[in-house]
Amino acid sequence: MKPTFTLITALLLAPPAALHAAELKLPSVLADHMVLQRDKPVAVWGWADPGETVTVSFAGQAKSAAADADGKWSLKLDALTASAEPGTLSVTGKSGRKTEVKDVLVGEVWLGSGQSNMEMSVKAANHFDTEQAAANLPVIRYYGDTNGPAAKPQAEGKGVWQVCSPATVGRFSATLYFFGREIQHAVGVPVGLINSSAGATQIEYWIPAEAQCTDPDTKANYDTFLRGYTSFDEARFAASYENQLVAWNLAVEKAKADNQAPPTRPLDVLAIRRRKGPPAGLFNGKVFNLAPFTLRGILWYQGESNSALPGPNQKHLYHKHLSQLVTSWRELWGDELPFAWVQLPNFTAPGEGWPRIREAMLKTLELPKTGMAITIDIGDAKNIHPTNKQEVGRRLSLWALSTVYGKYVSAISGPLPSSSTINGNAITVTFKHANGGLKTRDGGLVKGFEIAGADQQWKAATAIVAGDKVSSSHPEIAAPVAVRYAWLDLPDCNLCNGANLPASPFRTDDWPAAATTKK
Repeated sequence: MKPTFTLITALLLAPPAALHAAELKLPSVLADHMVLQRDKPVAVWGWADPGETVTVSFAGQAKSAAADADGKWSLKLDALTASAEPGTLSVTGKSGRKTEVKDVLVGEVWLGSGQSNMEMSVKAANHFDTEQAAANLPVIRYYGDTNGPAAKPQAEGKGVWQVCSPATVGRFSATLYFFGREIQHAVGVPVGLINSSAGATQIEYWIPAEAQCTDPDTKANYDTFLRGYTSFDEARFAASYENQLVAWNLAVEKAKADNQAPPTRPLDVLAIRRRKGPPAGLFNGKVFNLAPFTLRGILWYQGESNSALPGPNQKHLYHKHLSQLVTSWRELWGDELPFAWVQLPNFTAPGEGWPRIREAMLKTLELPKTGMAITIDIGDAKNIHPTNKQEVGRRLSLWALSTVYGKYVSAISGPLPSSSTINGNAITVTFKHANGGLKTRDGGLVKGFEIAGADQQWKAATAIVAGDKVSSSHPEIAAPVAVRYAWLDLPDCNLCNGANLPASPFRTDDWPAAATTKK
């Protein structure tokens, strides 16, 4: 694979650190209460005077490096063993000046990113009172990046590490916390969780510009996004929004007087623009500064915003974009990090946006060391932020516990289609991850399969399970050519494996649009 964005390139693009000269400084992610990754060389970096020799001491080690002409220095500690005993990381420079990072543990570190479903807090998830009472877990630590977007890669971020407790857990990312709690319980070492996410954001904002420009399709898309950003007239939109607010406030008062429901507040386009920045802006502002903090792996929970973009090509691009995101982030860290994402759940969103984004996520599993939590059974028809984040975290943890930590689990994934064959009037699909044999979640007939002939007219199929296979047919289709499963925003489907994990939606055709299903 030809590199698209290397760490060396990234560091060269970083803003000069001259503002740090005369100050011995560490990035915000290297701070009190942090967790360092075990069993891998650990990156430590910061700023000092140009040419100054800096020594880092921790857990019986002492490593030194000299600051470059811009005042930046970096080094790696030898691999550390896990420890729940708090330690102090010391950084000393010339003339005995020194900075210390206290209450440092060593264990497993995971980065979580994406949009609002990764951002969603434990307080907003199911059973918060119970979860809060059980959150006295000081070996779990959480860092929330609070940086905004940026036009260029930012060397420094913002955020603090927090020790998990009933007083702090409510602000943690729910998906990341429930995942980390499963890992900590099963592996038995401290866990550090880093969250860098932003609601209502498309994937284009999280991928470096260089990576998006390596493919003609995604480059054209990037150029379109960039033109839209640079041509935006903030003053005009600000004035328009102020006028909308005045009208809205008057309408609210009238609704109150008439004992009517108030109207919806006008959409603040400027606030949305500032949250996203330019394309690649969130990578520049909220991801770049975290590298090269040593990680075990990365979790991604996004796709809702891309599903709503107009045009079928946008959904086609998501597979390329997700592949670029995984590859470019790995190159930034200089490590083929395990990387998993959450497939979009069941939700009322008419059209094919959600099925096609789910399909793009399924296809991206072709990349090595990747995984996916299938959530087609735990969404909410009317809430784009489903609250059962406990199960989302658990499903991600099954993949990690098996593939990353070598632990035995009942299954690492729900069933995924691996091949299909046509036999007479039936199409048979073979699944991997059948784990104990395919079955239905409710014990009834299989629901959610459809087949079509050459006329591309879909009809609900009778589906029969046999081991790791499902055969689908319809009495009016003598020569089927394609099959699909759960190909709706809110499908009625029930196929799962022996571990009760749901099968992924899929299709075997590549037709541009699906016709209405007929019985």
